[in-house]
Amino acid sequence: MLLGAWPALWFAGVGQMAYPADPARTGPAATVVSPFAEETVVGWGGDALEGNYHVVAPNERWAYDLLADPAGIGSSRLGDYGIYGMEVFAPAAGTIVEAEDGEADHAPGESESATLAGNHIYLRLDKTGTYLVFAHLMQGSLKVEAGMHVEVGRPLGRVGNSGSSSEPHLHLHHQRQNPAETNMFVSEGLPLYFEGESGAFMPVGGVTVRNGRDVPTGERLAPYTGTAEVP
Repeated sequence: MLLGAWPALWFAGVGQMAYPADPARTGPAATVVSPFAEETVVGWGGDALEGNYHVVAPNERWAYDLLADPAGIGSSRLGDYGIYGMEVFAPAAGTIVEAEDGEADHAPGESESATLAGNHIYLRLDKTGTYLVFAHLMQGSLKVEAGMHVEVGRPLGRVGNSGSSSEPHLHLHHQRQNPAETNMFVSEGLPLYFEGESGAFMPVGGVTVRNGRDVPTGERLAPYTGTAEVP
C-alpha cells in the first residue's frame, strides 16, 4: 500500500528526496557571474533539498530562484518587490536560441498561467555547448532575440512575474539539452556555480515562514561589477 501511494505522496510534497546526482560527477558544469548589478538573495538553490526544492526534479536539479529585498512580503503589487524590473545581464558568453516576452505579468499570489517558464530566454553557452534557462521575465522587456551572440554583461531583459511564479523572481538553471527543442521533463539538469572571491561556489538557498509568508533567507549573491572573469 505504501509503495502504491508513494507517487501521490511525492507530488503532495511528502517523502520527496533529491534526484540522485552528484555535482562532482555530473558534467559539464558551468560557472557564471551574477546576472545582476545589485545584490540578490538565493530563495532556493544548492545541492540539498533543505535549501532547494528544485532538486527533486532531474531537469532542475541545481536550479536557482533569485530575489532581492524586499521579498516575501505578501503584497499583491508587483512594484513592491525589490527584484521586479531589475535588469538581467548575460552571466556567461553564448548564443540566444530562444527569446519570448509576450506573456503578461500577473499579480503575486495568482496561480493561473499560460506557461510554466513564462517570458524566457534560452542561452547556449560558448564554453560547454550546454544551456541556461532564464524564466519569469517581464513582458516586453527583452533586449535580445534568437540567433544573437552575447558577451558577459550584455543586458538581456528585466525580471517579471510571468509563468508559474508566486512572486517576482528570476529562475535560472543549467541543462544539457536545447530547451527550445526538448521538453523540460525529459531534460537533464547540470551543475551551475557562481564565481566568488574564493572561486566557484554553489550558493545555498533557504526560506523561512514568517507570519504565514515564505521569506527568502538563503545566501547573498554579490552583484556583477563588470570586472569578474568567467573561467
